[in-house]
Amino acid sequence: MNSARPVTDPAGAEGVLHGWFLRGAQRDPEAVALRIGTQRFSYRRLHERALALAGDLLSRTMGRPRRVGLLADRSEQAYAGVLAAGYAGAAVVPLNPDFPAERTARMIVAAGLDALVVDAQGLARLAALRGALAGMPVVLEPVCAPLERPYTPDPQDVAYILFTSGSTGRPKGVPVLHRNVDAYLRTVHERYRFTAADVFSQTFDLTFDLAMSDLFTAWGSGGTLVSMSQHAFVSVPGFVARNAITVWFSSPSVISLQRRMNGLAPGTLPTLRYSLFCGEPLLNRDAADWQAAAAGSRVDNLYGPTELTIACSAHRWDPATSPQRCVNDIVPIGTVHPGSRHVLVDADGTPGTDSGELCVAGPQMFPGYLDPADDQGRFLQYAGRRWYRTGDLVRRLPDGELAYLGRRDHQVKIHGVRAELAEVEWGVRRCAGVADAVVVAVDGQLFAFCTGERRSAAGLIEELLVMLPRPLIPLRFEYLAEFPLNANRKIDRPALTALAARRLRPHDTHAPHP
Repeated sequence: MNSARPVTDPAGAEGVLHGWFLRGAQRDPEAVALRIGTQRFSYRRLHERALALAGDLLSRTMGRPRRVGLLADRSEQAYAGVLAAGYAGAAVVPLNPDFPAERTARMIVAAGLDALVVDAQGLARLAALRGALAGMPVVLEPVCAPLERPYTPDPQDVAYILFTSGSTGRPKGVPVLHRNVDAYLRTVHERYRFTAADVFSQTFDLTFDLAMSDLFTAWGSGGTLVSMSQHAFVSVPGFVARNAITVWFSSPSVISLQRRMNGLAPGTLPTLRYSLFCGEPLLNRDAADWQAAAAGSRVDNLYGPTELTIACSAHRWDPATSPQRCVNDIVPIGTVHPGSRHVLVDADGTPGTDSGELCVAGPQMFPGYLDPADDQGRFLQYAGRRWYRTGDLVRRLPDGELAYLGRRDHQVKIHGVRAELAEVEWGVRRCAGVADAVVVAVDGQLFAFCTGERRSAAGLIEELLVMLPRPLIPLRFEYLAEFPLNANRKIDRPALTALAARRLRPHDTHAPHP
């Protein structure tokens, strides 16, 4: 490749996702954009690789592709592939090579891919996906002329499509527009003022929307992104120290893991300037312990479903005031981003309450699911606006911040009494010796999974009787060494629900395995 090729002026890609990379690349093309293990890749190298891949995509599809799949994981090809799709004017559809082939095949068909970029790991999975590919162009090593300069899609075009787990078990496609993610990135860069000296962790799988935050907050500031392998989670302080990480972003489950590994002592994360958590509820104790380990860091609890583009609200942890603001031991999700609006609706969908389902409208809201049938029941028409119904229950605190109460679909009725699983988990965590707890409902019964010091069910029930109404007390308890995590290191609640079902229905051979 021609190393003298100038990096494209980012002004020509204003308002589109890869424009944030070009902004960092123009600042210093030779700066390190990405580290994977001991490998280092400059902005120029990633840019050139992306142009080469984009040139191949255009040649092999006989024009501008609309949607490009990316079957790759934490390789140079994977990160360049995200850029290449945008450079070619297409939406990128990340696919995980480690996911079951049947699930990946359904995503490929649902997305209507025009081409597929793979790395060596993805290449090894192609045989199992042959039926879904049906002659689709597959790009590994570019053989055609590189693109001279990136295309600039319309901000109204789709930047990426991600798939979330649907209630039916069928993945739901979420198309996110360039203007949606651009609005998010503008808010984040304004809030944190990242610099080219910052070094960012990259903990999330590329199929998870939080990974887009990792990539383009780092690159938009001209900073360095450090890909984190799974085995590095054994010692987060070691990883942070070796790489001089200044900006940490992960799911909260990482905190309890470090505590169990005795890796979260006060002062063990001195290089951090910012610590961001998202993807699942952040607990009071976890925030406090992380803040003590990263005393020089600002700790933020972010909230937002994929449909509202990565995160749409934030709470800044304050050791002096935040603990008293927690509800059910869960840190508040804070205030919605500037430009977005929110309304709370009651169980009947009527707006105007101070406690209910959170609905959000604004520039970060996606236009609707890939399959329009999935839009049913997920939007609210109110006050001349269309609002996304998050399915999350919140309470408005006196100062206007929002406290997270739990999922609407985590509300269950036990013997006629409505139970919020987050409240039951709060009670179990308060029991002596319990480090953490997850409660699931199966066949009208509450089943609690715990970590920590093993105690008898009778002892736990006796203690819970002074905290919770009798119908809300689990009758079955099981201790685990650790909770199962999904690909994004979030607690895998479906796996725990399936395990509880097998325990409660031991002879049911149709109970799914986690």
